[in-house]
Amino acid sequence: MTIVPGSLPSVIRHWIGGELVDAADGRTFDVSGPVSNTPYAQAARGSAADVDRAVRAAGAAFPEWAGLSNRARANTLYRIADAVEASHDRLATYETYDTGLPITQARGQARRAAENFRYFADVIVALGEEAFRQGEEQFSYVRRTPVGVAGLITPWNTPFMLESWKLAPALASGCTLVLKPAEWTPLSASLWPEIFAEAGVPAGTVNIVHGIGEEAGQALVDHPDVPLISFTGSTDTGRHIIRSSAQHLKTTSMELGGKSPAVVFADADLEAALDSVVFGVFSLNGERCTAGSRVLVERPLYAEFVQRLAERAANVRVGLPSDPATEVGALVHAEHYERVLNYVEIGKKEARLVAGGSRPDHLNEGNYLQPTVFADVPRDARIFQEEIFGPVVAVAPFDDEAEAIELANATRYGLAAYIWTSDLKRGHRIAHAVESGMVWINSHNVRDLRTPFGGVKDSGVGREGGAHSIDFYTDSKIVHVALGDVHTPRFGAAS
Repeated sequence: MTIVPGSLPSVIRHWIGGELVDAADGRTFDVSGPVSNTPYAQAARGSAADVDRAVRAAGAAFPEWAGLSNRARANTLYRIADAVEASHDRLATYETYDTGLPITQARGQARRAAENFRYFADVIVALGEEAFRQGEEQFSYVRRTPVGVAGLITPWNTPFMLESWKLAPALASGCTLVLKPAEWTPLSASLWPEIFAEAGVPAGTVNIVHGIGEEAGQALVDHPDVPLISFTGSTDTGRHIIRSSAQHLKTTSMELGGKSPAVVFADADLEAALDSVVFGVFSLNGERCTAGSRVLVERPLYAEFVQRLAERAANVRVGLPSDPATEVGALVHAEHYERVLNYVEIGKKEARLVAGGSRPDHLNEGNYLQPTVFADVPRDARIFQEEIFGPVVAVAPFDDEAEAIELANATRYGLAAYIWTSDLKRGHRIAHAVESGMVWINSHNVRDLRTPFGGVKDSGVGREGGAHSIDFYTDSKIVHVALGDVHTPRFGAAS
C-alpha cells in the first residue's frame, strides 16, 4: 500500500458551529509526517478567540442536544458508528501517514472507535437512575443532567480512537463539546466533520479547534463557560491543567503517564508471557500509556527470559508504516524521537544493552528505532523510573514475591500492571498489592469497555469507562418528595 501525499488534505481547518473555518487571526502551523519529517499540510492555529467562538457555538447547541431523549441521542451515536466504519480505509491511511503507526495496527482503529459509540449508546439507554423510599413518608430519586460544554484534550498516539473514547460518552450524556486534538497528529481529526454531518449531529454540538497546547489547549482550560475538562497526556501537563482548572472549580479527568510493570514468575507460561511482553511494549511503536515497559522476572527464569526477549526484539520488523509487514513504524515526531534516543543513551550508561539501541541500517531517514532491551536495570535508573513512551523496555530480576511487589511499586506511576504466574492465588495477592488502577493476570491488555479506566499516583485522577464516564459527564441531583403529611418541628409557633 502506497500513501500518496497529494491524496491527503493540504489544509486542516477548525470545525465550529457546523462550518469549516480558518483561525480568527489567519495563523497556521506545519504538520509533518514522521517518515520524512517534512511538512505535508497546514493546520489552523487556534487562539483564545477561536476557542471562545467554539464554546459559544457549543453553548447555543446545548439546549437542543441535552433536551433529546436518551434513545434519540443513542440512535445518533449508532449512525456515527456506521459512518466511522464506512471511513475505515481512509482513516487507516490518514492515521498511518500522520502518526507512523503500522498500517496493520491502524486498520483496527475504525472498528474500535465505532465500538466506543455503539457501547455508550447502549449504556445511556440501559442506565437507570437511583430511587430511595423512606418507609411510607418520603420518596427520593436521582436525576442526571449533562454538565454542559465539555472540553476534550486528546493525545497523539492512536488519536482518532482516543478522540472517540471521549466524544462518545460526552455526547451520550447530553453534553456539547469542544475538542482540541493533539497538534502533532491532527490529520485523522479532519474526518470527524464529515462523519458527524452524515450522522445528523446538530451543528455546534461538536466543535474542533486545532492548535498548540499552550495556546488553544490553555484557552479551553481557562474558559469560564467550560465546566469540565477531560485530558489524556503527560503527567506534567495534567498537573498544569488541574492547577489552571482550580480557578473556575472545573471537574477534571486526567489519564496521565505510566511506567507499568510486567511481573513474570518462574512458573509462568513462558511463551504466553513472552508474547505479551513483546507485543505490550513494542506494538503501537511503544507509544502507549499502558505499555509494560518494566519487566520484572523471577531469578530462576531471568537469564533465559532476557535472552529470548532480546532475540525477539532483534527480529521485530521495523519499516515503513505503510508496509503490511512492518511491526514497528516511525515514531510520531522528530522532537519525540530525539527524546526517546536521549533515554537510550542514558540507558547505555545505567544498564546492559542486549538488543536494539540504534536506527535500523536499512532506514536512512525518519524517526526509526530498533526495539531496544536493557537488562540488569537498577531501580534508581532513569530508564526504570521515567516514562520513555517508545519501543524501549527495562528488565530486572527479583527473588521473591515481596521483592516483586516492592519493585512493581517503586515508581511514581500506577496505571497498569501485568502478572504472569500459574499460581492464581499468588496472582490475586500480587494484583491486590500492586499500586495501579488496572491489573491483568495471565492476560495482555484486553479491555472491557464496562470497566473503569485510569490510574493512581502520578498516572491520573478520576476514572472513565462504562457508567463511570456517564457519572463524569453528568451532574446528579437528588429530589426528595413527601408522600404523606409533613411533621416538621414548629419552631417559633405559638404553643
